[in-house]
This record gives sequence, C-alpha cells and structure tokens, in this order.
Amino acid sequence: MNFLNRLAGKKSATSAKERLQLVLIHDRTDISPASLEALKNDLIAAISKYIDIDPSSVSIEVEHEGRAQRLIADIPLRVATRRRSG
Repeated sequence: MNFLNRLAGKKSATSAKERLQLVLIHDRTDISPASLEALKNDLIAAISKYIDIDPSSVSIEVEHEGRAQRLIADIPLRVATRRRSG
C-alpha cells in the first residue's frame, strides 16, 4: 500500500478517498455527490465573506445516528494576525 501511495502521490490518494466518501454518503442518503460538493462550495463561499478559512481543508459529511442523519461541516479557521499599534 505504501508503494501505491508513493506511486500515485498523496494528493491523488486523498482525492480518491474524498470521492469514495461522497459515493458512500450518496448510497446512504438522498444527497448526490454532486449536490454535496455544490453545498460544500456554497458554504465555503458564504463563510469566506465573513471569516478567513482554509478552503482546501473543509470537509462535509453526513453522519447517521439510528434513523436520524446529521450534516457535519468541519471548517478550519485561519489564524488572524493582529497588528500592534505604536
């Protein structure tokens, strides 16, 4: 497996993992992978207007608790630097 990761590169492995997660979410919900990706992009655009975030690290997933489903958004914030006066 390590050989395959080096051969394909970490970025493509991460991308493939994210695509697989989207497919699995689609199988468990009525949300298509394309709709979930569009939702993610819309959330990034809306939140970025007000808060400095790291868009490349945003993850959106659907969690199941019994018969209930929950949309989980993990949106890392960038550290704000403060200016010192004087």
